[in-house]
Amino acid sequence: MNREELYKKSYFNRIGELSDLVPDVFKAFMNFDRLALAEGKLTKKLKELIAIAVAHTTGCPYCIELHVKQGKSKNVSKEEMSEAIMVATALKAGSALAHGVNALNAYDQNEDEELYRAGYFNRLKEFSKLNGEVFKSFVDFDGKAMKESTLSVKEKELIAVAVAHTTGCPYCIDDHTKRAKRANATKEELAESIMVATALKAGSALAHSVNALNAYDS
Repeated sequence: MNREELYKKSYFNRIGELSDLVPDVFKAFMNFDRLALAEGKLTKKLKELIAIAVAHTTGCPYCIELHVKQGKSKNVSKEEMSEAIMVATALKAGSALAHGVNALNAYDQNEDEELYRAGYFNRLKEFSKLNGEVFKSFVDFDGKAMKESTLSVKEKELIAVAVAHTTGCPYCIDDHTKRAKRANATKEELAESIMVATALKAGSALAHSVNALNAYDS
């Protein structure tokens, strides 16, 4: 193997080797992944859009390749795919910005024991004074990314909730769960979107195992 080629499509074929190395665990994960992506309260198409978005936040090229193809087979358009990716982009950037309120607390030597509190999110607007032009441009981008277009607001908010669970931002989870509810998403639909995110985040670790096999065998 050429050590410079750390990612090749053909490497993903090695994933089946795990069924021999850790058969019970591999089988259990594959069953969970199948159920998480199966049609339920959410369509298979929307679940693949969620999967595509999450794959862009985990940065797994194998997952992107797989779920774009599976999404396309479920009639996901290039425009819908692009919108899902932009939601993921907004959420990943937004999680960094949201954690900025913790940075403000730390800088100001906030003595509160709690590192996360819903009220801390109100400090976000301070960035409009500290770095106004950049903050304004992000807010503009975020608003446009979440605006109804080819995908509905509800679909975008369900994607956002899933992505927020992969970035681990409690402020984003709180905000977009409430927004999804206002867009008439049910608790069951939210749960399904979270399970897709769970499958994709775990799946990215599993997919990268082919690189570990390559490294071990080199």
